[in-house]
Amino acid sequence: MLPEWVGLLPSWLLTGVAGGAAITVVVAGIFVAGDRLFPSPPANRGPRVDGTDRRHAEIRTQLASLGERYVEDATVGDDTVAFYLPERDVAITFDPQVFFRIEGGDIDAILCEYEMPGAHLGRRLPFETPGDPVTATGRVERAFAHLDLPPTADADEVRAAYRNRVKDVHPDHGGDGDAFRQLQDAYATAKAHAE
Repeated sequence: MLPEWVGLLPSWLLTGVAGGAAITVVVAGIFVAGDRLFPSPPANRGPRVDGTDRRHAEIRTQLASLGERYVEDATVGDDTVAFYLPERDVAITFDPQVFFRIEGGDIDAILCEYEMPGAHLGRRLPFETPGDPVTATGRVERAFAHLDLPPTADADEVRAAYRNRVKDVHPDHGGDGDAFRQLQDAYATAKAHAE
């Protein structure tokens, strides 16, 4: 038996609700039948290429070029950091929460963004690095030259030159991946030193 208030509703409303429910059941049945007749292919579970592995490789290369001993995926306190330099008490992490928990303690914490090229690590380390590629005058000059700009260019000019060049070298537009990475590195360096 239906509640008394149902009788107070207009018949057109009741018919619409009943019709909507019936159509919903029919459409759901069509989707279930279609899924059983034409199942989706299994997801590709092959090797995944992501930025994390590449960033770790870049930082490994940078630390090796500096001659620094490191431990990868080391435990510092209660946290795991991407790299730990035991001789310098420096922890390198990609996780901001870990960075803020470690920062201010006895260990120097370095936060690396996933987008940061590994070559820029030397600039963040709390000790001098020989031949730091970011602060070396020659690298800065080469970065501006790569963008066809004078070393006195401002940030807006650097951004405009990058946007103009990226159209030609971006892999999505038929460009070369190495040329694109070189352009990104030049842009990051020039932007950091633009007037």
